[in-house]
Amino acid sequence: MKIVVASDIHGSAFYCRKLLAALDREGARRMLLLGDILYHGPRNDLPAEYAPKEVIAMLNPLKDRIYSVRGNCEAQVDQMVLDFPVLAEYCLLPAGQHMIFCTHGHVFNEENLPPVMPGDSLLHGHTHVPRAERRKEIWILNPGSVSIPKDGYPPSYAVLEDGTFTVKRMDGTAFMSARIDEG
Repeated sequence: MKIVVASDIHGSAFYCRKLLAALDREGARRMLLLGDILYHGPRNDLPAEYAPKEVIAMLNPLKDRIYSVRGNCEAQVDQMVLDFPVLAEYCLLPAGQHMIFCTHGHVFNEENLPPVMPGDSLLHGHTHVPRAERRKEIWILNPGSVSIPKDGYPPSYAVLEDGTFTVKRMDGTAFMSARIDEG
C-alpha cells in the first residue's frame, strides 16, 4: 500500500493545499501525519497563509484516509476540531519482517530511541529536516516539513511504498530515498 507521510503543516493553508495535491498526484489511499498540524508553535515564524481553520476544513473530509500522531504543538482542543485521531503518541507500521515506529520526534528520537529491533525504522518529524539513513542497525526516517523546512531543505513530504521511503519536494520530485524493508 502506498502511504503519503507528512509532518509539520503548522496551520499553513498554502502548504496544506500543496500536500493534498501531492496526495492526489501520488494516488495514495492513506496519509500519515506526524504531528504539528494546526499550530505554528512559539519557536517558529508564521508559515505562509497561516489559517488553521482552513487546514481543518481541508483535512476533515479525508478523515477515513488519515492516520496521525501527536506533535508537541497538538492539544486536546485540536482533537475537538479534527475528525480523525491526533493524540496518539505513536503508531506502528509493518515493513516486511520489520516494523516502523512512527512518532513526532519530540519524545522518541535518535537520542531517545523507542523499543526497536535491528532492521526496524524510526519515522519522525519535529526537526523539519528530511532523513533517510541507516544508523547502526535501524533506519532513521523523516519526511521534513511541509511548511517550515530547516537547514536549507525545500518543503517536503515522503512516500512509503513497497519497502521504500522516498522524500519528495512538494512538486513530486524525489531527492532522498532508502530501501528499508531489507535486513
